Amino acid sequence: MFRKLAFGLIVVQLVSSIAFAQNPSSKLYHDLLKLQETKRVLFVAAHPDDENTRLISYLANGEHAQVAYLSLTRGDGGQNLIGKELGIPLGLIRTHELLKARETDGGRQFFSRALDFGFSKIPDETLNNWDKEKLLADVIWVIRSFQPDIIINRFNLIPGTTHGHHTTSAMLSYEAFDLAGDPKSFSNQLSKVKIWNPKRLFWNAYSWGGQYEASEDKKYHIFPVGDYNPLLGTTYSQIAADSRTMHKSQGFGSTPQIGMGQDHIEQLKGDTFKDDPFEGVESKWSQVPNGKVIQDKLTATLQNFDFINVSNNIEALLEIKKLIDSNAENEIWYLEKKEAINQLILDALGVKAEFNVNKEIAYSGETIAGEIIFNNPSQISVELLKATHQLFNVDFNTSTKPNQPITRPVSIKIPKDYPVSQPFWLEKPIDKNLFDISDLTKIGPPINHPSIAANLELNIQGQKIELILPLKYKYNDQVDGEINQPLTIVPEVNVSLNQSLVFLMKDQKPSIEVEVSFKQNILKGVLLLEGLDKSQYKIISEERDERRKKINFKVELIASKAEKTKVTVAYKAEDGRLYNQDINRILYKHIPNLTYFTTASFDLIKFDFTTSAQKIAYIAGAGDDVPEVLRYLGYEVNIIDNGGINKANLKLYPTVIIGIRAFNTNQSLANNVDQLMDYVKEGGNLIVQYNTSSPLLTRDLGPYPFAISRDRVTVEESPVIADYDHPILTSPIQITSKDFEDWVQERGLYFTADWDQKYTTPLEMQDPGEAPSKGALLHAKYGEGTYTYSGISWFRHLPAGVPGAIKLFVNLIEQGDGK
Repeated sequence: MFRKLAFGLIVVQLVSSIAFAQNPSSKLYHDLLKLQETKRVLFVAAHPDDENTRLISYLANGEHAQVAYLSLTRGDGGQNLIGKELGIPLGLIRTHELLKARETDGGRQFFSRALDFGFSKIPDETLNNWDKEKLLADVIWVIRSFQPDIIINRFNLIPGTTHGHHTTSAMLSYEAFDLAGDPKSFSNQLSKVKIWNPKRLFWNAYSWGGQYEASEDKKYHIFPVGDYNPLLGTTYSQIAADSRTMHKSQGFGSTPQIGMGQDHIEQLKGDTFKDDPFEGVESKWSQVPNGKVIQDKLTATLQNFDFINVSNNIEALLEIKKLIDSNAENEIWYLEKKEAINQLILDALGVKAEFNVNKEIAYSGETIAGEIIFNNPSQISVELLKATHQLFNVDFNTSTKPNQPITRPVSIKIPKDYPVSQPFWLEKPIDKNLFDISDLTKIGPPINHPSIAANLELNIQGQKIELILPLKYKYNDQVDGEINQPLTIVPEVNVSLNQSLVFLMKDQKPSIEVEVSFKQNILKGVLLLEGLDKSQYKIISEERDERRKKINFKVELIASKAEKTKVTVAYKAEDGRLYNQDINRILYKHIPNLTYFTTASFDLIKFDFTTSAQKIAYIAGAGDDVPEVLRYLGYEVNIIDNGGINKANLKLYPTVIIGIRAFNTNQSLANNVDQLMDYVKEGGNLIVQYNTSSPLLTRDLGPYPFAISRDRVTVEESPVIADYDHPILTSPIQITSKDFEDWVQERGLYFTADWDQKYTTPLEMQDPGEAPSKGALLHAKYGEGTYTYSGISWFRHLPAGVPGAIKLFVNLIEQGDGK
C-alpha cells in the first residue's frame, strides 16, 4: 500500500522529465549531489504565487534538499491577467503554472482540498468558509506522507496582517506540526502512512517594504539566496525569477536581484538549534542496513566523476543502484532515491525515450495507434524487455546499438468505460468550498497520472529499470518547433450549448442552441431539459449532420417558475445511456493544453423588463466575460480596439464600457482619457469597471478626481445600505434590498477613496466589524452625459447570473439610452 502511495506522490512529479532532455555533465553531477542528500523541507502557504521561489531554489539546489510546496488552494478565486478564465478553469491554469515553476526551481508541488473562494481578511472569515478539521487533516496527511525534517510557513500567525487564507495556512501548519506525530490524531490515515515528527517549524520571516530584523528573543537563520551555483551556471535569484515568471496569469514576471540576497527563517516550534536549522537531522542513509556503504560509494563517485566522458560513470552508478535495490525499504524518501538513481543512469547514457500517438484527443471505445521510440547514443548496451499497460503488452527482447533508435508500434483499444481525462479534484461537485476527494492518496498530488502510460522494462548490465512513458501527441509547429501535448480521453458523445445564461424577459421567448456531437456514429436518442417541465420549453428544430456526426437542436424557452433556474441538458440514447458532459479546453503556450468536463447546463433567469437593445462599445482590459452576458440581454456589443478610442468613433454608441483593469494594462486607453471625457461631456454614458491601485497608467480616470484604494468587501452576503431613490437604482428597474442577495465570492474590490463631492455614492457596503465604505460606486453627471466608476465585481456577478447585479448593471447602461 505504501509503495502505491509513494508511486502516486512521485510519478506525477517525474513524468514531465521522463523524455530525458540531454543534461550537461555539471547538471548530472548536481543531480548526484541531490541523490546523496536526504534532507526534506515542506514549505506551506495558501495560493499559487505565495511561495518564496528564492528560498525554494536555494534549498533545492544549494542545500540539495528535497523541497515541496504545499499550497492549500489552486488559486481558483484569483484574477486573470492573460485571459477570461475565472474560478475552476483559472485554478487549472494556476495549477499548471505552479508545476512549471517547480520544474524550474527544483521543488515539488502539493495541494489540499481547499477551494480558493476569493479574498478573505481574517482567518475567522476564512474558516467560516472552509471546514477546518478537513483541511487540518490534509496538512497532516501531507506531512505524514512527505515526511519533512523541517517545515517553513510563508506567513506569520498574526490575524489581520495579510490575506486571511495566508494566516490560516500558517495556523493549520502550526497545529499540524504536533498532531502529525500523534497516533490518536486522524488515525484513519495510519493504514496508509505512519505518524511523523518534523524536527522544527519556522516561518519565512519578512518585513513588507523593508529588511527583516529579528528581535533578540527570536531564534532565526539566514540563507544566502543570492549566491551563484557554478554547476548550474546561474544564481538562485535567477532561478527564482524564472520560476516566479511562470505565474503568468497573475502578472508576476520577475527580474532577478543582482548580487547578495538573504532570506530569514524564524523558529516557531521544535528542537532548539545553534547554527543550522538542520542540526540533529541525521542522514537517512544511516537508517538502512548498508547505508554506510551507499554513502561511501556516493562519495567516491562524486570524487571520481568524469565530466568529459560521462558514460564512464555508468559502472559506479550501476553499483549504487544495486546497493539501493538490495534493501526492501518502503519509506517515501528511499523509494524516491530508487527513482532518482534510475533516472540518473539513463541521463548519463543520454537516453531518449518517447511514447507517441498521432492525435491529441481520443474517445472511450476508440482504437488508437501509438509508437514507442527508444534511442541510446552511448556505447553501453541497453536491453529492452517489454512495455506493458492494462491495455497492451509489447515484447521488445532486443538490445540497443549506439545511436540507432528502436521503434515499436502499439495498438491500443480504449474500453468504453475507460476514465475520461477529468482532473480528479473535479470528479465530484464542490462541497462547501472544498473539493470532494474521498481517496486519501489523491490529497496532495497536483494532477492526474497520464491517461495512458507505458511501463518500459529495461536491463542494463543485469540491473532492471522500469521507465514510465506517458502517451503524448507530438508534432512540429512552424513557429515553435516541436510541441508535445498529453493524450486526452473524452466521452463518445458531447453535449454543448451556445450560451450559459438565458434571459427570459418580458413578452419574449428566447432560445438556446444545443449541439450533440458523436465520435463514431450518431446514436438514436432524445434531448432532455432537466429542471423544466415539458410545458416550459419546446424543441423547435432538430438538424442531423451525418457527415460531421452531430445533431443541432434549437430549443425555445417558454416559462419558468423561479427567478433563476438551473437547467441541465442531456441526450438520452436508445440503450438508456445518458450523456450530459461538455468538453472545455484551455490553450496557452506556457502550459500544456488543459481539458476538463462540465455538466451541460444553463441558468434560466426570468425578468419582468426588457432592455433598450442599444449599441455598446466595450474597451477590453485584462479580459472578462461581461460582453457576452450583455449580448444575451439583447444589447449589440462591439469590442473597440486601441485605434478606435476617439471621440468621433465613440459618439456612435450611447454607452461605452471599460473592462476590468483596463487602466492597468491598456496604454492607448490611458493616453486617450481626454477623448473619453469629451464623449461623456457631449452626452455619452461611460461605465468604468475596477482597476487595481498599482500600477495605474494614468491617475485621471474620471471627470472629477478620485483615488483608488485597496478597500474591498469580501463577504458577499454582507448588508448593503442603498439610496433606493437614486436614479440608477430606480430607472428603468426599481432596485430593492432583495437584489443584493445571492451574490458570489465578494461584493467588490479596490473601492474608491477621496472622491470629489460632485460624485454621488448611492451604495454603502462593509465587511463585518469594519467601517462602512461608500466607494463601491461613484456616479456623476458631466456636461450632457453620465459617468460611473465601480469596484463592484461585475466580472464575477454577471457571468454567474446574479439577478440583482444584472438588474443594477442594466440600469447603469440604460442611462445612455438617449432619453
